[in-house]
Amino acid sequence: MLEKTVRMNALFDFYQPLLTLKQQKYMELYFLDDYSLGEISEEFDISRQAVYDNIKRTGVMLEEYEDKLGLYRKYQTRMAYYRQLRNKEEEHASPSPGLIKTIQALEKLEEEGTT
Repeated sequence: MLEKTVRMNALFDFYQPLLTLKQQKYMELYFLDDYSLGEISEEFDISRQAVYDNIKRTGVMLEEYEDKLGLYRKYQTRMAYYRQLRNKEEEHASPSPGLIKTIQALEKLEEEGTT
């Protein structure tokens, strides 16, 4: 369950703007704020089943966006490359200042892109 929650949070980060405001709120409350279905249903005065259906449908949509666009997968690949570059940098006694600066700039861009 934790793995699914982490994945949904990541997909939500990438594809949140593609969701309706209601979908965004339900996903945020359920996955980020750890609200129960009952708490969300009380907050919006709807049935637990309606909340569950909406969250389930939205999760499927997020997976479909990822299948088509692959933003999260590409992000994970880029981060693996950055780690490899960092490891190479640390292996050298005197790494190139240009390499260090480039890695830092790329990492900063990644951080800005996911927030």
